[in-house]
Amino acid sequence: MTSTSSRKMLSKIANNRLQKELSEWQVNPPAGFKHKVTDNLQRWIIEVIGAPGTLYANEKYQLQVDFPEHYPMEAPQVIFLHPAPLHPHIYSNGHICLDYVDFVCSENKCFEHSTYRCLADILYDSWSPAMTVSSVCISILSMLSSSTAKERPPDNDRYVKNCRNGRSPKETRWWFHDDKV
Repeated sequence: MTSTSSRKMLSKIANNRLQKELSEWQVNPPAGFKHKVTDNLQRWIIEVIGAPGTLYANEKYQLQVDFPEHYPMEAPQVIFLHPAPLHPHIYSNGHICLDYVDFVCSENKCFEHSTYRCLADILYDSWSPAMTVSSVCISILSMLSSSTAKERPPDNDRYVKNCRNGRSPKETRWWFHDDKV
C-alpha cells in the first residue's frame, strides 16, 4: 500500500470520517502542525514544527499519512518524508518506531523488556478507531519533544536496506525495551 495505484478507494465510512477530521483540523489544528491542502483525501501531508525548548525547536519536517480503505477501523500508515528527523526512533527512510521507551533492534525486530505502551503498536497492531490524525500527531510531537539525543536507531542501515522496494512500516514487527528515551 505504498503507491497511489495500489490503494483502494476509501469506504463511505472512511470518507465521512476523514471529512469530519479535516473539518475539525481546519477549525482547531493541533499546535505545531499544518495540513498541506491537496485534493487527495486519502493522503495527507502534514508539516511538523519542533516545539520550543526542545532539540527540534522550530525545525520543520513533513509527515505523510496514507489512509486505508477501511479507516478508521484500520490504522493509517504514517511516515516522515525525506529528510526525516534525526531521532532514535525514526529511521532514515521515515519509518517511525515510535514509543516512549528506548529499544534495541536486530533484523527488523525491536526487543521489549517493559510494559510501556508504544505508539508504533498503536499505529499498527493496537490501533483504535477512537484515535484521530490529531491524536497521532500530538503523540509524534511528544516523542520528538522528549528526545535527549539526535541520532538514528542503532540498526538504521540494516532496517532501511531490508525495507527497500516499498515495504510498508505496517509490515514490521516492532518490539521495544528500556525506558531511557
